[in-house]
Amino acid sequence: MTINLLNKSAPNSKSDPEFDSEEQLTMSLFPESQNTSNETIRPQFWSRFALSELNHSEWEALCDGCGSCCLIKYIDEDEHGDVDEELVEYTDVTCQLMDCATGYCQHYDTRQEHVPDCIQLTMENLPQMMWLPSHCAYKRLYKGQDLPSWHLLLTRNAVVTQQQMRAANIGVAGRCVSEVGMSDEEMEERVVNWVNP
Repeated sequence: MTINLLNKSAPNSKSDPEFDSEEQLTMSLFPESQNTSNETIRPQFWSRFALSELNHSEWEALCDGCGSCCLIKYIDEDEHGDVDEELVEYTDVTCQLMDCATGYCQHYDTRQEHVPDCIQLTMENLPQMMWLPSHCAYKRLYKGQDLPSWHLLLTRNAVVTQQQMRAANIGVAGRCVSEVGMSDEEMEERVVNWVNP
């Protein structure tokens, strides 16, 4: 079974929410993704295994593709380097690689070649990234919470997931601007309240 979030006509022939353990589930959130990993996504992996036990394909499948982590944000840290989630301010300004129409990275697999300081979320650095939005699957699972009800892993239907994300006011598609050519002063004036850390 293949679920491709960008291909709205991708087949979804099984209606049973339990995955067949023999079946390989592939997630593709980014159109140019060249992920050649053949790792099988295990049934209900997000509820059966710790984040540290996930394989690469499972880790990537947790991303809902909202693009919020690619927004420029202002993060205040205390003297110990801890972040108060309530003080994080997101802007609607995105990384230069973001396609603001679709809300997807234009070079996801090679993003760090284009933007060396692009953060790659890992199990090791996740504890320092509690500035991620409250709907983020990585953050939620780390905090012992469930996936959001609209997550593709639960709906198994890209169209339904996209509709429910829009209804929940989640995602940057169609409402962000590129950082290219924007001054720091201009960015400071673009703080938004539609992303909740």
